[in-house]
Amino acid sequence: MHIFDTVLELINMRSFSNLWYWIALAVTWSSASHWVLGVPFDMVLRARRRGGRAAEDLVTLTRVNVARLLMIGREGGMVLSVVASFVLTSLGVLGFGYHMEFAQAVFLMAFPLAFVGLLSLRAAARFEPLLENGVAPDAVAKMLARHRVSVQAVGMVAILVTTMWGMLQNFSISVLG
Repeated sequence: MHIFDTVLELINMRSFSNLWYWIALAVTWSSASHWVLGVPFDMVLRARRRGGRAAEDLVTLTRVNVARLLMIGREGGMVLSVVASFVLTSLGVLGFGYHMEFAQAVFLMAFPLAFVGLLSLRAAARFEPLLENGVAPDAVAKMLARHRVSVQAVGMVAILVTTMWGMLQNFSISVLG
C-alpha cells in the first residue's frame, strides 16, 4: 500500500501544489511562444540571418500553416467554438463554482490558450492575402515576430494570474487546514 500512496501523492489532484502542474504550465507557454502559427521561431531567426533558401522555406511553411489554420477555422470553426465554449464553461463552473482545484488549474491553462488560438486565427487571416500576392520573406518574419510578442504577452499575463491564484489557493488551504 505504501507504493500506491506514493503514486497518488505524485499525481494528486491538488494541482497548484504539484510540481508537475507548474512544469506543464511552463512547457505549454514555452511551446506556444516557440511555434508561432505552426512555424518554429528558430526558423524565423534563421531566415532573417541567412536569407536565401531559409527565407523561402519560411514563406512556404507559413503559407502551408496559414492555409491549414484557415481551413480548420472555415470548415470546423462553428463546431470547434461550440465545443471549446462548452468545455471552458464546464471547467469554469466546476472550478470556480464548485471549488474543484483540478478544474481551476485546467481552466487557467486552457482559457488563455483559447485566446491565443483566436489570435492565431486572426493573424492567419491577415497573412492569407499577403502570401497569395507574394510577400517578401522579411515581412513574413516581421509579422511572425509581432504575433509571437502578442502570444508571449498573453502567456505572461496567464502565468501571472495562474501563479497568484495558485498561491492564494495554497495559502488558504494551509491556513484554513
